[in-house]
Amino acid sequence: MEASLWRRLKDTLAGGMRQRITSLGFAYSVIVILVGAVAFLSANNLLFLLLAAMLATMLVSGFISRLSLAGLVLDVALPDHISARRKVQARVRLQNEKSWMPSFSIHLSGAASSVFSTPVYFPVVPGGRTVEVGVDVEFARRGLHSESSFRFWSKFPFAFAERQAQVTLRREVLVYPCLDPLPAFEEALRRLQGEIDVQVRGRGHDFYRIRPYEPLESSRHVDWKATAHTGELQVREFARELDPLVEVFLDLETPDNAGHWFERAVECTAYLCWRLAARGGRIWFRTQEVDRVLPAEGDIYTILKYLALVEPRVLPAGGPMKDLPFAPGQEDSIQVVITSSPQRLAQTSWAPVCLLDIDALSGEREGAGAPARP
Repeated sequence: MEASLWRRLKDTLAGGMRQRITSLGFAYSVIVILVGAVAFLSANNLLFLLLAAMLATMLVSGFISRLSLAGLVLDVALPDHISARRKVQARVRLQNEKSWMPSFSIHLSGAASSVFSTPVYFPVVPGGRTVEVGVDVEFARRGLHSESSFRFWSKFPFAFAERQAQVTLRREVLVYPCLDPLPAFEEALRRLQGEIDVQVRGRGHDFYRIRPYEPLESSRHVDWKATAHTGELQVREFARELDPLVEVFLDLETPDNAGHWFERAVECTAYLCWRLAARGGRIWFRTQEVDRVLPAEGDIYTILKYLALVEPRVLPAGGPMKDLPFAPGQEDSIQVVITSSPQRLAQTSWAPVCLLDIDALSGEREGAGAPARP
């Protein structure tokens, strides 16, 4: 109780700052003690003046160092869309609320659990001004990250001590699953794209319009009659055929020892949906909790936001595996099923082109983990 009270009193007197004596400061303190001892022993006025100047230098150094760190306000602007284990550019804004005094030689680094991988150095922050720099950040896990801790520190002006101030930003950041490909993900995507191309191949394309030729376009669609009539290159444009519907089902019910597999399954689902949406495909995303058709009922970020927070429904050990509670929405859809128990499909009408189970998504990946907790 007394130790805790003393610690709070010290933090209050320090204004939330802490300091560490440097080797230079320790050597300077030893010199001050020696000069003081010689001055008292010899009663030499010149040594007393030198001692007073050295003590004043120490006091001024501590005062300026503390004043330099005071009145600083930190803000971090992150992108709207962040994927786990992928570096993104953030903007760090440091505002000096002291209107009359600049702050010099400010170092900013992340705490042990921070997402900042490299420290940031501000040579000077003018009074009443804001300085902004770019920095790379990387979140290790998907999920909702609710706070980040940072540390200001400075040795200005004479490096006698390193004064520190801890800053905590309380802001919720939603991190999507990792979208980096793995061999199993790429193989599943190749099979999907091959099936889509087979179904689209041979379809006729309806004429849409004739428009001017644009640089770097292929010349095979040039309409020479229209070109001769107008004197400028004209291109025949056709209406694009819609890709077939891809129905992606993520089974949330997993055994109690399949936690790592479920994280891999979430990443695979996010990767496939991301790549299919990038080519403008239609996606019907389904789990035991959600049912979304893209692009009619949202965009790809609707799925990624759900996958950022989804958690498995852990089945009791040794319990029976029931069949899936529903059938595919359309018989002519291209079906992708991601489940830890393929035997659950036996009594259903699912006929997946890609069946991704524990064996298909096996393998270790360093850094994969469960969603971050607030």
